[in-house]
Amino acid sequence: MKIDTFRIGGDLPVYRLGFGAMRLTEWDAPRDSTLAIEVVRRAIELGVTLIDTADAYALGANEELLAKALHPYPAGLVIATKAGQSRPGREQWKPLGRPEYLIQQAELSLRRLRLERIELFQLHRVDPNVPFADQIGALKQLRDDGKIRHIGLSQVGVAQIEEARRTVPIASVQNLYNVTDRRYEDVLDYCAAAEIAFMPWYPIGGGAHATADGPLAQVAKEVGGSPAQVALAWLLARSEVVVPIPGTRSSIHVEENMAAANIELTQEQFQRIAFV
Repeated sequence: MKIDTFRIGGDLPVYRLGFGAMRLTEWDAPRDSTLAIEVVRRAIELGVTLIDTADAYALGANEELLAKALHPYPAGLVIATKAGQSRPGREQWKPLGRPEYLIQQAELSLRRLRLERIELFQLHRVDPNVPFADQIGALKQLRDDGKIRHIGLSQVGVAQIEEARRTVPIASVQNLYNVTDRRYEDVLDYCAAAEIAFMPWYPIGGGAHATADGPLAQVAKEVGGSPAQVALAWLLARSEVVVPIPGTRSSIHVEENMAAANIELTQEQFQRIAFV
């Protein structure tokens, strides 16, 4: 399997194994950011060119950490961020999509990331209490003003993508998707047909599917990898538009995740996993 790049929005090339930054900070920014900085820098050394973060990760401290670790940014690095999901408490997430809030958060992300333009800005969640057209309209305004380059959506269905595309081009969709949770199969198929990047979050899953006698473990033994690596390899083989963004707080796990690009599944192995 040859893992190369995908052009987000048709003109923004990224390596097809990205890095999800949320776990670098979780709820609180680490008192000592040394290890987190080492992890994200190691990801870059291994070829990552897409990092996913959000304004709600550690209340902005996640974006600040990325800037501290990587600014001035290497050529070709894309830091994608999101707004539209507030976090009033450690275990609390609440969609917040008022247009003025989305615009404010984009401005704050620009400041924290030390950027003049965000290459990929995503609506973190659709706020059911705000007209969807108003939320998309705010992102369109940001793009028209030159504050963002491409627009993405998260946790959406096909109808919502189609509605958004009637107002503005959609470059990416970030939905929950992994070997054992494929509720958004129709969304992935839609993205593949429309050449929209599909960025599955929680791409490896919770681990229950990696039992010693399960298909992932069996295939892992056959290819000389781990079940987690096989899970990522399966996603990469699923469609050329898939750009997984596994996250970790460990440099060792970053290395293991990136090595998934070296695993080539046969069609029989792919199908065996598909029926998990």
